[in-house]
Amino acid sequence: MKKKFEILMVACLFISAFLLARASAALTSSRHAASSKTCIVLDAGHGGSDPGKVGCNDALEKDINLSIVLKLKTLFENKGYKVVLTRSDDTVPADENSRSVKVEDLRNRVKLITDTNPVMTISIHQNSFPDASVSGPQVFYFEQSAESSAIASVMQDTLNNSLNPPKPRVCKSNNDYYILKKTPTPIIIVECGFLSNETEAALLVTDAYQEKLVRAVYLGAITYLESGKDVPDTAT
Repeated sequence: MKKKFEILMVACLFISAFLLARASAALTSSRHAASSKTCIVLDAGHGGSDPGKVGCNDALEKDINLSIVLKLKTLFENKGYKVVLTRSDDTVPADENSRSVKVEDLRNRVKLITDTNPVMTISIHQNSFPDASVSGPQVFYFEQSAESSAIASVMQDTLNNSLNPPKPRVCKSNNDYYILKKTPTPIIIVECGFLSNETEAALLVTDAYQEKLVRAVYLGAITYLESGKDVPDTAT
């Protein structure tokens, strides 16, 4: 009888330990989900051996993208958000000696975003077009993501109102860009301007215009996030 009682006690201890472990895991998962609501991923397009677009003034898209992202990071962190970058220097998240470096780069960016589970991802790029007169910022989103579409609409309106381009553009859906169609959480691409336009290319390399642009992107994101969304309580 005593032996049966001891076996029963051991079994109860194992069950209790198992249930406690599951409860702890659930709590950790819940905390992660909650924290991701205050996390934003900023993606500086291109980098390393991939310069992106080359401006009519020889400016490299990759450098402008990174400069803008680092400025954005400061604003979001000051607001209380956790910010994760896909790159923080002139490198890409892939082996640059690989023959498939571009594919690895994009896959690794998507994986980082997926693992982070942010409330929003903003991918920063610069545009170019054969017609040098074309200018102005434009926002792209994945057509099948209703939330990304909503974010893009707010962002485009904010950019147009803040920067006053000669011919305001409209946000546009895209089903081909890998990072848009493969990212499971809300994401937009912000093409900040045209490096093929002499006036805009000259502006995009200046700190003053980048600050103005960054403020507009930040305002667009915050306007959307604070319209009934969960946001940090540590606003400054």
